[in-house]
Amino acid sequence: MLVRDAMNTVILTIGPTHTLRQAARLMAGRRVGAAVVLDPDTCGLGILTERDILNAIGAGLDPDHETAGAHTTNDVVFAAPSWTLEEAGEAMAHGGFRHLIVLDSDGPVGIVSVRDIIRCWAPARYRASAATLTG
Repeated sequence: MLVRDAMNTVILTIGPTHTLRQAARLMAGRRVGAAVVLDPDTCGLGILTERDILNAIGAGLDPDHETAGAHTTNDVVFAAPSWTLEEAGEAMAHGGFRHLIVLDSDGPVGIVSVRDIIRCWAPARYRASAATLTG
């Protein structure tokens, strides 16, 4: 199975000047765990995750004053829609993160998370083990 089959095509894009509270509200409203941070001044893409927000608040920072840009991961590993889920999982495990921005030649087309991969793998593995038990 490929990343394009598992990725979420609902991409929340925010700017680096959004506060962490604004980002959290938008992420919660869309029910996503990450936002793509697009900086128009640098034409760069980064990612802000729920973990980034949690770490900032846990460190005592004010979510109404801290900006997404200050907590964005800019050294991002991107996936291609044609990657296998195994390749995406290996990249996540190697890098210690749970989300990959999926890029094609036109830019971001989705985000794939560990949860997305599990949703794809779990039913197939469940069917395989059920067939073994009944067969």
